[in-house]
Amino acid sequence: MAASSPFLAGARDSVPMLVGAAPFGVIFGTLALGSGLSSAQTLAMSLIVFAGSSQFVAATLFAGGAALPVIWLTTFVVNLRHALYSATLLSYARDWPLGWRAMLSFWLTDETFAVVEHRLREGLLEGGRAYWLGSSLAMYSNWLLWTVVGVVIGEAVPGLAGWGLDFAMVATFAAIVAPALKYRPSLAAACTAGAVALAARHLPYKLDLMAAAAAGVVAGLLAERLSGRQEEVAA
Repeated sequence: MAASSPFLAGARDSVPMLVGAAPFGVIFGTLALGSGLSSAQTLAMSLIVFAGSSQFVAATLFAGGAALPVIWLTTFVVNLRHALYSATLLSYARDWPLGWRAMLSFWLTDETFAVVEHRLREGLLEGGRAYWLGSSLAMYSNWLLWTVVGVVIGEAVPGLAGWGLDFAMVATFAAIVAPALKYRPSLAAACTAGAVALAARHLPYKLDLMAAAAAGVVAGLLAERLSGRQEEVAA
């Protein structure tokens, strides 16, 4: 399948992520309704924004009566991690037509990044755009579907958001990160980012996320340079 249809291969390789995102989408649908958003506004957010963590943050801030500039700034900070994803994929996508890059950038989520980056890093460059599109559309349609389910059953099952289903988000991100931890720089970046995120968890506007990301990048770069120097000495 991977050889004959990169599009289908991208969708297929995203299936584990689809399963993990399903309860996350249901919870968002129910949480958004409880935050005061209408059904149409909730569905529009998933359709237009398509950023799970930012949607949760925005709905929570909206429920708390936060001003629009605060909501915009906070979601902007939360989504800044996508700049790191784009920088990582730039070397593969820089020669693609602008239309393709613009379209795929909208659908660049954490899960799709993990799937696509792994394929491209392994040197499977042929059909890369179709593969990325397959993963993107699978994730997009899946998120929309489960948001609809959450909206439909939100009022029928009171308190659904408190059932602990949001653990699926943690499990999904753990599955994304785990394969890369066999490399020393990646392990250093993950440990450092985790420690900083824990220490800075009380910062407002999700600034702990950006602090953790910055610290993780620095730690990873330092570990990579140290490994390179050790290899030079050994040679």
